[in-house]
Amino acid sequence: MKLVIGGAFQGKLDFAKKMTGKETGWADGAAVSKEELSACSGVYDFQELVRRWLLLEEETETAPEAELEELLQKNPEICIVTNELGYGVVPIEPFDRKWREKTGRICTELAAKADSVTRVVCGIGILLKGEEKHD
Repeated sequence: MKLVIGGAFQGKLDFAKKMTGKETGWADGAAVSKEELSACSGVYDFQELVRRWLLLEEETETAPEAELEELLQKNPEICIVTNELGYGVVPIEPFDRKWREKTGRICTELAAKADSVTRVVCGIGILLKGEEKHD
């Protein structure tokens, strides 16, 4: 699994597509189904998927961590692209604070398990974990 992080509108998805060599098969975290998630090349706006998992947890008592574990078991080669949420203003709404915190904790877990972690700033990837490939 590969993790690509960075601020909003920093070119993370374009970078991830080039890094993986996969232009197609990407899913939007705000709308992807479980079936699509299991087979896609990567998921962008992962933070929106975490939001959906939190809402689902309220309805079904299925923890986001369980959803994450299932995703990584079914699609261990996935590339996850997510916004960093922890650098901005702390949200006023309790649910939004919970979402921000849960996303940070899940990304910490993902980074520990990832083969590579890259932070993208202005379209430039900075490798935080893993090895660079040289052709």
